Amino acid sequence: MGLEINHLCKSFYSPGTGMIQVLNDVNLQVRPGRTYAVVGQSGSGKTTLLSLIAGLDSPDSGDIILDGENLSFMNEDRLARFRAEKIGIIFQQFHLMPHLTAQENISLPLEILKAPDIEKQTRAMLEMVDLTHRRHHLPGTLSGGECQRVAIARALIIKPSLILADEPTGNLDTATGETVADLLFNLVETENKSLILVTHNPSLAGRCRSTFTLERGVLS
Repeated sequence: MGLEINHLCKSFYSPGTGMIQVLNDVNLQVRPGRTYAVVGQSGSGKTTLLSLIAGLDSPDSGDIILDGENLSFMNEDRLARFRAEKIGIIFQQFHLMPHLTAQENISLPLEILKAPDIEKQTRAMLEMVDLTHRRHHLPGTLSGGECQRVAIARALIIKPSLILADEPTGNLDTATGETVADLLFNLVETENKSLILVTHNPSLAGRCRSTFTLERGVLS
């Protein structure tokens, strides 16, 4: 059913400045199997938008409807469960658990959901991101590109309806970033997932089916 964002508004209070309107009447429709880029200057609200879509923050007003369910009507427990089942998030800083191996990081979302066949699903995902040979390694012993592949695998293993990526190649060198981007877009296409990514990289944005600019709180 995809994602609908209707009349989304978000503001923050800044000492000395007062209320700052970060998002102003944002509307967006995301179709299943499509890729979308959101570009804009630093501080334009791109990460705030992703946080709201993920249910990690609450809007001042407006609706976020994913697969026919409105996030605004969910309590904390229901929202956490819904996010765990429906949304895969890829962070620029990876946010891997440092004390868990690559395999354990990837399987963690399935463990939380008490899913069946966890080991089988994790092995298959390790193969998809070409990390079987590194499955027992901790994040501290992996390269940046390998850590991001683990993060991508962790986001995809729940077979989410929607993938959110915040500067997924921002901490990688150019060559590694291109390799990781290839992997991400190939997996999204293969799995027929919806992807929203925010980026400063015009080349990465250009690989998406649609590109939007966020400026002064307005998405266009």
